[in-house]
Amino acid sequence: MVAGAGRPDLLSHGPDGSAATVQHGGSDVLHVPTVQHGSTRRSRRVYTVATVQHGGRDVLHPSQVNTVRHNSHGSTLINTDRYGAVSRVLLRVLFLNLAVAGAKLSLGYATGAVSMISDGFHSLTDSAANVMGLVGTRASRKPPDEDHPYGHRKFETLAAAGIFIFLLLAVIEVARTAILRFSSGVAPEITGWSFGVMLLTIAVNLVVVRYERGEGRRLDSELLLADAMHTQSDVFTSCAVLVSLAAVNAGYPLLDPIGGLVIAAFIARTGWQVARDTSHILADRAALAESDIHQVVMSVPEVVGCHRIRSRGSSDHIFLDLHVWFSGETTLYEAHRLSHVVKDRLLETHPQIKDAIIHIEPPPVGG
Repeated sequence: MVAGAGRPDLLSHGPDGSAATVQHGGSDVLHVPTVQHGSTRRSRRVYTVATVQHGGRDVLHPSQVNTVRHNSHGSTLINTDRYGAVSRVLLRVLFLNLAVAGAKLSLGYATGAVSMISDGFHSLTDSAANVMGLVGTRASRKPPDEDHPYGHRKFETLAAAGIFIFLLLAVIEVARTAILRFSSGVAPEITGWSFGVMLLTIAVNLVVVRYERGEGRRLDSELLLADAMHTQSDVFTSCAVLVSLAAVNAGYPLLDPIGGLVIAAFIARTGWQVARDTSHILADRAALAESDIHQVVMSVPEVVGCHRIRSRGSSDHIFLDLHVWFSGETTLYEAHRLSHVVKDRLLETHPQIKDAIIHIEPPPVGG
């Protein structure tokens, strides 16, 4: 039995050579105290065991390895092909969004209700966003290569940012339709089916929001969380549609296009939130508090100090670099060993750190 990702075809022994098989959720899992991956050491990682024959002995195959880690919300997560899990969530939500959009648009055009048509287009942008998310997730699951040494993780963030574009298009379409109804003054035909369809789609959207937000937190996916926020706006806009339909039924037809403009405002607000959150990642905003990193580094007794702490990335995929001071009497060999102690402690304390680069230097003169 072997563990660790040393070569692309099989996994190699950890540095200490120890491994223990235990039961986890009905499956055999292998616990390895420390795993060496190139120059990066990870602590306390757990792998699902899947053995194959190679050269007359059992080995673990990387495609069957599932990492158990803690996400940023404090819950334990078995990372069984994370990107595959995100894709499956998006695919399920896509079919539900298409059904909701089809029901709203069909009845909206049949009755001439601008607010319902506008809400249908809003739901249609949910489906388009799901398709973009599937494309982005497929790209982001590729491993690091020569052209992308940091991996392809930001493609998922780009897909989340793409949701903002669809929201912007929805705002334009909804506002245009509402203005045309103001000029025409034609009253829509409101039936019991209008209210029934809207109530049903609200119920479906509430289920989707709860499911997608829960999976987004479990998988630490800003794409799923952004899409859940987008779908949540559907619930608010559908409630506004119900109010406008009731007003039209009571003899106030002008409230139908007004309801459409209210929907446009909801969509615009959601678009701003998605754009703000994704721009923080794309602009390399600090992903971890400098004080938290400083506290962990200084917990190693031999460390004199640290500075120039920089972090970037998404909530579950962070790159960190910093300068660590050691006493001028410390040998290069010992300083290098201690830097790995610091790195191990950082990775253990913050499992979301993908890699940490530590620059060794003596303390400043007079420091």
